[in-house]
Amino acid sequence: MSWKTLRVPASSANLGPGFDSLGLALGIYLECRFRAAEALTISVSGRDTELIPASADNLIWQTALAVAQDVGAALPPVEIEINNDIPIGKGLGSSAAALTAGVVIADHLLGLHWKRPRILDEAAKIEGHPDNVAACVLGSIVASAIDSGGVARSIRLELPAHFGLAVVVPDFVLPTSKARAALPTTYSREDAVFNVQRASLLIAAMATGTTSAFPVALEDRFHQPYRCPLVPGLAEALRLRAPGLLGCVLSGAGPSVLVFFERGYEQVADLVRQIFLLHGHSADILPATIASQGYTIE
Repeated sequence: MSWKTLRVPASSANLGPGFDSLGLALGIYLECRFRAAEALTISVSGRDTELIPASADNLIWQTALAVAQDVGAALPPVEIEINNDIPIGKGLGSSAAALTAGVVIADHLLGLHWKRPRILDEAAKIEGHPDNVAACVLGSIVASAIDSGGVARSIRLELPAHFGLAVVVPDFVLPTSKARAALPTTYSREDAVFNVQRASLLIAAMATGTTSAFPVALEDRFHQPYRCPLVPGLAEALRLRAPGLLGCVLSGAGPSVLVFFERGYEQVADLVRQIFLLHGHSADILPATIASQGYTIE
């Protein structure tokens, strides 16, 4: 088998009120070159390499094995060269990108010939929720749900050209398990209605390019208020107002912050960086483009 090159984008999920349902793909990538081999060989380069096992414990390989088991097939050994540019443990979908890569690699090695909806469904089952993996598979902005039969359903739309975004990445990690553990098990009807209203408004605003709906459309009562104690400066970032700033949201489970702004006001992202500094943490600003495609393979 000849070398295949797979690129999977990073992702930001929730987007404020769209907990476990809204996400977008970012132009930051996990790249894997792979081919069938006589023995498993994994090499790692790029960002946060110390956090990526170059062994059978690697999440990409483990996911590929899970897919093979699911379809009752034997997966041949593989040689994988990983070049990662996605910050790990920072709320930018690094695990979803790895899961997606594992599903796509298994699909090719086993000759399954799955279409993207099937790739998405398999990745969502393994991940447990569809928002990040839908962005990895479809690209752009996605609204996703798991139907009553357990199948992932997703619809993509484009971010209006006059909207920009950046990601502010602080110098600390927040494990997703810890961020999930901070959430309540139930919500009041008032809070549920609050989030349904904002999520609907956000989708309509992004579909039509209506900036006047912000920052109200990004408000949330499902996850961000409970995660503020885990991310120093998050509460101030969510309240931040400035000309051209549409609003800030926690990226996924955090601790990174996604900043929406009107084109021409890119400097507002630095306000969030300064908030982290005031709380004793340095941060990097990643000027983020929307990845208009999901994964690509050649």
